Amino acid sequence: MSDHSTATTSVRAAVLRAGDAPYSIEDVQLRALRSNEVLVRIVGAGMCHTDVLPRSPGFPATPPIIAGHEGSGVIEQVGADVTALAVGDHVVLSFDSCGACANCAAGQPAYCDQFMLRNLFGRELDGAITVTDANGEPVAARWFGQSSFASHAIATERNAVKVDPSLPLELLGPLGCGIQTGAGSVLCAMDVQPGSSIAVFGAGAVGLAAVMAAKVAGATTIIAVDLQQHRLDLATELGATHVIDGATDAGGQIMAITGGGVQYAFDTTGVPAVMLGAIRATRMTGTIGFVGVQQGPLELASFDYIGKTIINILEGSADPQTFIPRMISLWQEGRFPFDRLIEQFPLDQINEAEQSSLTGGVIKPVLIP
Repeated sequence: MSDHSTATTSVRAAVLRAGDAPYSIEDVQLRALRSNEVLVRIVGAGMCHTDVLPRSPGFPATPPIIAGHEGSGVIEQVGADVTALAVGDHVVLSFDSCGACANCAAGQPAYCDQFMLRNLFGRELDGAITVTDANGEPVAARWFGQSSFASHAIATERNAVKVDPSLPLELLGPLGCGIQTGAGSVLCAMDVQPGSSIAVFGAGAVGLAAVMAAKVAGATTIIAVDLQQHRLDLATELGATHVIDGATDAGGQIMAITGGGVQYAFDTTGVPAVMLGAIRATRMTGTIGFVGVQQGPLELASFDYIGKTIINILEGSADPQTFIPRMISLWQEGRFPFDRLIEQFPLDQINEAEQSSLTGGVIKPVLIP
């Protein structure tokens, strides 16, 4: 395939046709590349709870849509202005950012002025059509600047991170969002310090990445809270020093373990009662990070947050171009075994993968086109 093709590309994709419908596997047409873009043949695509958001009534990204925002693959075409990437490069795809606003210029692309527009609407900024279906009708396909539940995806030079071709590419997709969010929140956003204590609420892929990162950071008390015993067991294997059944009095147990509260708390659930529990389980001068999609109003009394720092974190406050290589290095050193969270599914089993993930079964499904 040529590296400057102007033709459309026939793509096999999982299309979400309605919020309450299963995904359907369809043949669609992907538009020609723009000058700053690359065409990536997807080798693996992680499935994240964020991919469920287009099912929610009133959410900005609406069906029909191709979701998927943890893609990894091989570049098959590059736009005329692309300089950092070439055909044949292996890449991990992450969130998109503009590269021009003050936060992007300061190395904080997760807080790009255009983050919501570029990642959560599933559409081009200029309204152009990215994908058409067999009937010539448009399908939303710029979810997190990629839409990687497909055989191919368009990305930009900014959100494609080049990796060593000797690595197992099919495993690396989740580093682009879920694993990056958990690890980055600990190592970047909250900057967990050696010898400290942290409680992680929710031991899914994001929470378990946070547990592994807390061990990397040198935290000496790492508490995982979850409702699923098999996830708590895995948290123990990955570095948790204590585990707590979330159906019990987690706050009281955390206070007993730490003698007054943790220095860091991290919530992945978005459940207001759990978020409030995380705040109250943190000592004064402590830091609380939230990453879950908040599922209702959070009501605080003034004494809940005296002397505490509360951060609502996007993408771990990480810069994918530097943080994804850092996670890979830690994995190669045996200190960040994120691959233990992964179970692979063929793309045409996407509905089974989604159901297992939502019901607490598989922790991190990776779809193989």
